[in-house]
Amino acid sequence: MNKHTSLILLLLLTFTSCTKYLDKKPDNLLTEEMIWTTRANAESYLYNIYSHIYNTDGGDFATMGASDESSVSIGTVNVRQMVSGNWSPSSGYFYNWGGYYTGIRKTFILEQNIDKVPGNQLSAELKAQYKAEVAFLRGYFYWMILKQYGPFVKVTGLLSQNEDYNKYPRAPFDECVAYINEQMDAAAAVLPDEWESTTNLGRPTKGSCLAIKAKAAILAASPLWNGNPAFANFKNQDNTPLAPLTADVNRWKTAADAAKKVIDGGKYKLFTNLDNGGSTFDPYASVRDVHLTNWNNEIIFGVVGWSRWGWTKCVSPGPGGYNMYCATQNLVDAFSMKNGRTIDDPLSGYVETGFANAGDPDRSWAHRTGEWNMYANREARFYANIMYNARPVVPAQNTDDRNYYSSDNNANGQGRVEFYYNGKSGQKSAGSSNITGYLPLKRVSPASNIRNDNVSFHGPYILVRYAEILLDYVEALNEYEPSNPDIIKYLDEIRTRAGLPGIEAVYPDAVGDREKMRVHILRERQVELCFEADRYYTLTRRLLAGLPKYTAIYGLDVNANDNGLGFSFTQFYTRKVYQQRYWDNKMYLFPISLGDIERDRALVQNPGW
Repeated sequence: MNKHTSLILLLLLTFTSCTKYLDKKPDNLLTEEMIWTTRANAESYLYNIYSHIYNTDGGDFATMGASDESSVSIGTVNVRQMVSGNWSPSSGYFYNWGGYYTGIRKTFILEQNIDKVPGNQLSAELKAQYKAEVAFLRGYFYWMILKQYGPFVKVTGLLSQNEDYNKYPRAPFDECVAYINEQMDAAAAVLPDEWESTTNLGRPTKGSCLAIKAKAAILAASPLWNGNPAFANFKNQDNTPLAPLTADVNRWKTAADAAKKVIDGGKYKLFTNLDNGGSTFDPYASVRDVHLTNWNNEIIFGVVGWSRWGWTKCVSPGPGGYNMYCATQNLVDAFSMKNGRTIDDPLSGYVETGFANAGDPDRSWAHRTGEWNMYANREARFYANIMYNARPVVPAQNTDDRNYYSSDNNANGQGRVEFYYNGKSGQKSAGSSNITGYLPLKRVSPASNIRNDNVSFHGPYILVRYAEILLDYVEALNEYEPSNPDIIKYLDEIRTRAGLPGIEAVYPDAVGDREKMRVHILRERQVELCFEADRYYTLTRRLLAGLPKYTAIYGLDVNANDNGLGFSFTQFYTRKVYQQRYWDNKMYLFPISLGDIERDRALVQNPGW
């Protein structure tokens, strides 16, 4: 996909004058009729539809700032306003409704016009393929609306500019899921299992279609939409219920079956460093490089068109980075010890205080002598995903660049980051400062040098990967058949890749116990999929987001001054509730903007807004 999407980006630069032509006929380059006269123009239009998928530096609400795994250091940004309760239907925060409908409208335009392209320009086979691609994109856009806003207005064809939009109410939730499935089935009937040419990588496949169906199914099975009593009066103006009124455990079976179809397709596998030239399995390289290796076999769907520089800059420490996207103590506590036990387990060996007397002799990427014991002997995913005080993992390429991140008394050529108050990345530093004592490391290439704004990795932003489908499968299976051995089998695949012992070996009492196993599965989701927009949606679909343990956000004492002691002082490591987030149950769904409500009088607002 990298070549294909790079082509998208290049074409977008030359096709910008046409991206808004649905709202205003272009008056300079192309007329609408001219678009369908050549293959190049028609494909440019298709690539423009792809551009509606995702264009981010990771700063969308679900990836950064809206759940307990992360926060944003600038208090005035939209996500900080949201978690403070300062928003309304007129705020326009993360307004994706209109953008996705723009993309949906374009899918119908291409579908209706692609056959006008002369046969000597575009073969019948390619025309059928492009129709399948836009069917997938249409279903994908509707899926994204369903996650964020709930039931959508189901538009199944091209509407005229003079249409009476007051005739279009929202479709019931189950009808929305069925329509997404219909689009995915139509696309899958034409799309291949995999693309033979690298120029096609990034286009959806049959597996991509199955994965979106699985994602829609687990949303439908989860408590938010599976007989949620809070939605009992969520109805259209004609009293049509918009949410299922009764809970049905069989929805979990439907979700498990949908995920299993992706697994049984045999096209995906969990990436390891052995797939990237490694001679010996390394869990650290495996969990890190799944996001730093172009189009490996774990990626089900992703895009190249994202701001790698913006992400790296925002998650990197000062003075080279912005310290803007911060990880929380809540997430740090979720990572297991290297023996596979959670830190609250008396048998885990976890030590909260003091400094490590020795590093890990068997794992060069793990903790080092003199680092805080809280970070000693943790699992590989912790070291791959979290930058903590004194850890030498800043993206810098030589001794001088690495020393740039350490004060003179700490500089040793390793680039150990300083998050305490008067440290190089602390509150006293210029610009945005870290507010939790942690930064994310996911998607940050060790070959980059953020001091010089050099970001080396140019691979995809993963939207759906195989590990997520495995976690969907075991979560759904556990809810309706907790004794099924597949739960252990596939959960252990993820744990093994992370270098952990199997769940049965560590916690045999959880096997077959729905409630106990659910805790372990959700923790695995939290850790494996951190900073991938999963945590927010997992907490909302499971009706957990408002619980006090998820609204109290913890960090370290970033206002502690080292008083010249450097990394040897301890006050910094004091846990602090730095943010008590506001929650109202109406926030399980985003509000529909007042402008959309005014344009479509049949459109009812989400409950509570």
